[in-house]
Amino acid sequence: MSVSRTKESRPAGALWADGLGRVGIRSAQVLLILAVAVVSVYALMQIKLLVIPILIALILAAAIGPFVNMLRRRGMPGAAATGIAFVALLLVLAGVSTVIYLSVRSQWGELAQQAAQGLDELEQFLLTGPVPIDQEQLDQAREGVIQFATSSQVRSGAITGLSVVTEFLAGAALMVVILFFFLKDGARIWTFFLRPFTGQREAKLRRVGSRTLEVLGGYVRGTAIVALVDTVAIGAALLILQVPLALPLAIIVFIGAFIPLVGATVAGILAALVALVANGPVVALIVVAVVIAVNQLEGDLLQPIVMGKSLQLHALVILMALTAGTILAGIVGAVLSVPLAAVTWAIIQVWTAEDPDLDDMNPDLPPPNSQPA
Repeated sequence: MSVSRTKESRPAGALWADGLGRVGIRSAQVLLILAVAVVSVYALMQIKLLVIPILIALILAAAIGPFVNMLRRRGMPGAAATGIAFVALLLVLAGVSTVIYLSVRSQWGELAQQAAQGLDELEQFLLTGPVPIDQEQLDQAREGVIQFATSSQVRSGAITGLSVVTEFLAGAALMVVILFFFLKDGARIWTFFLRPFTGQREAKLRRVGSRTLEVLGGYVRGTAIVALVDTVAIGAALLILQVPLALPLAIIVFIGAFIPLVGATVAGILAALVALVANGPVVALIVVAVVIAVNQLEGDLLQPIVMGKSLQLHALVILMALTAGTILAGIVGAVLSVPLAAVTWAIIQVWTAEDPDLDDMNPDLPPPNSQPA
């Protein structure tokens, strides 16, 4: 008599049905998402000469777009409204560049002379200070600096810098062209990308477009107001204290304010160093005190009032975004990282909403189910 023994076999899918299987599936999904993100970032970095001008143009278009739309609502043709806003922006940039050039040219000789005197005083302090240094050591250090300045490494760095300048000029020209078309045909461009979508997905994407314009525009305008207050306060202090290059340093403070947490502080430190070299330690300490006071005013009063809900990010998230942006794209990445992080968080909030509210959409965006003209 033969006894047939049936082997119990588990279904193939049962291997992934227990807790460990679910963890494995989730881990594989996370790894796949990370791999796609890394490959995407790497691919974008290969064409950063195109990506960075597009991002900068998008941010500028979101900031000055309401002005263009206001002119359109008053009956002005789209091309004329775009041209007025465009020319105004170029005049502002040209004016700022002219002020920097004239200020540096008129005060450069005086600053160089004061810097030489400051270096002489520093050398005397090192020779007679609490930790005396021999003249031979100073000569060796000076010779080392001269050798480094004339080395092949510095020459290769100069060639690299020339290449960077060429890329910057090409990117700036491309950004100007892209910005013009974003201001003129932004609504039609967005409608073209929405043509494959209908229903709830189209509604969410339209809401994404609205929130992106709102966040970017509010961030740039709010940061510009805060930067203007910082510039006026620190620039006035530099002028009163008769620090050389006060106007260029104030403009650097304005530009640095677009890098949250560290930008204005670094610009203030630069101003303090110039004051130290040209005016002595007392004036430098006063400049440092002014910078600290302005930063406290900015963090405790201006940022919450002016920025409002444009930047709903924790300070740690901002710091991480700054670090990642700086590693990937240098100073430009530091400037762009925070608004992009804010837009990403806003998009996540919109996309995870069950029923996006379309009543408060930007009225300048095209209506649903519309076709580009």
